[in-house]
Amino acid sequence: MSPVARSLFPLLTVLGAAIAIFAVTMLAPLAVAFALDEGALIAYDTAFLITFVSGAALWLATRRFRRELLPRDGFLLVSLIWTVLPAFATLPLLLHLPGLSFTDAYFETMSGMTTTGATTMSGLDSLPASINFWRCLMQWMGGMGILVLMVAILPLLGVGGTQLFRAESAGPIKDAKLTPRITDTALGLWSVYGAISLACFLAYWAGGMGPLDAAMHMFTTMSLGGLSPYDASFGQFKSPLLEWIAVFFMLTASVNFALYFLVLRKRSIGVLLTDTEARGTIGVMVGGSLLVAVYLLWQETYADPLLALRMSAFNVVSIASTTGYATTDFNQWPSFAPWFMLLLSGMATSAGSTGAGIKMIRFIVLLKQAKREMLRALHPSVVNPIRIRNAVIENNVIFAVLAFMLMYGTTVITLTFLLTISGLDVISAFSAIVACVNNMGPGLNQVGPATNFGVLTDFETWVCTVAMLLGRLEMMSVFVLFTPAFWRK
Repeated sequence: MSPVARSLFPLLTVLGAAIAIFAVTMLAPLAVAFALDEGALIAYDTAFLITFVSGAALWLATRRFRRELLPRDGFLLVSLIWTVLPAFATLPLLLHLPGLSFTDAYFETMSGMTTTGATTMSGLDSLPASINFWRCLMQWMGGMGILVLMVAILPLLGVGGTQLFRAESAGPIKDAKLTPRITDTALGLWSVYGAISLACFLAYWAGGMGPLDAAMHMFTTMSLGGLSPYDASFGQFKSPLLEWIAVFFMLTASVNFALYFLVLRKRSIGVLLTDTEARGTIGVMVGGSLLVAVYLLWQETYADPLLALRMSAFNVVSIASTTGYATTDFNQWPSFAPWFMLLLSGMATSAGSTGAGIKMIRFIVLLKQAKREMLRALHPSVVNPIRIRNAVIENNVIFAVLAFMLMYGTTVITLTFLLTISGLDVISAFSAIVACVNNMGPGLNQVGPATNFGVLTDFETWVCTVAMLLGRLEMMSVFVLFTPAFWRK
């Protein structure tokens, strides 16, 4: 057997297990279709069978080659899983919606699993409930990262998951463990995620949603994904109470879930209240909401201060948290507001949350580094280490943040140029790429909240699909695969 085969087969073993386990999640929309006596029932039977058999066959064919994953294995496997699973996720859509192209179906499932919330589909209100349930469920699974759950399961298959967890985890500081065993860490995070999700579901239900709507919107709120079973998005409900409930849980999901884990472990909320990044996340979103509310009143977009605050708070928090819900076409607001919201989507959420973008912790590191460089310009010999959470940030972390920012900017600019070359106007192109890279959903102009990504050509759709994947895996985990050093023995 060739060295390449020996190195790849252990990864295919894990990929096969992931596909087979992913197939089991299709039983949830199958149950919804069965309970509601929908015509989509056969789509899930067939999709489940194809997906499970494919995964099981791949696992059985390669399982004798399993071994502990190396660092480079984690990067390759993460990219493989986040590329392959959305392909299998298209099956229910393609089987039940024969007019849907594979390009649009793959965009839809990639949008779901990366918690982007962009869609190419219209007429969502008339789709079978199980199809909408599947779209929303994918976001909930992708929110905490289905690979974090896989880390908890991999040891049972005889394959360690530490490198997989490290490659998928968000943020510049990836090696801190909440528990001695990485499996316990993954299970702990999912337990917290599940508990807060249950609270969100009950709140929506008590606030006036039906149980199915409450479940679907819980999925897309806690994942900060923003897909909705309605073309009008969250504006379908026209309920101030439900909007404020959504604001609360979007803010909750924007904070590092590890902090909630530590609050429960230490039985002290001080861990959360004193965290620099959490305070930055909440402060930016609350402050941004107040600023936009005052701006909308000043521009006479709204005459009622309470209405301006409600519309601003919901839509600003939704976009800044990368959720992407909308209750109004904010693309029609005075230009400062939507551009400011688009800016916030890149930096407001915390690492370890279900949000995406640059992350607040990187923004804080960049600000502190800029301050240090200005001080060094005045006092060249000064020793002024950067501290966050009472810990000194090592230079290698700072260099990683700077490298990420370079890759982030290069990615946004390059992909924007690709869309403009294809004929898309620059505002639509830039906002579409920022929305996809930040996994936020709606952009501006042609891809604004009143429309969707269905206006794009197939080429433009694939560019945005790549942007979503890069954003979810934070660029470096993907780009490292294209370096010669990665493939050297």
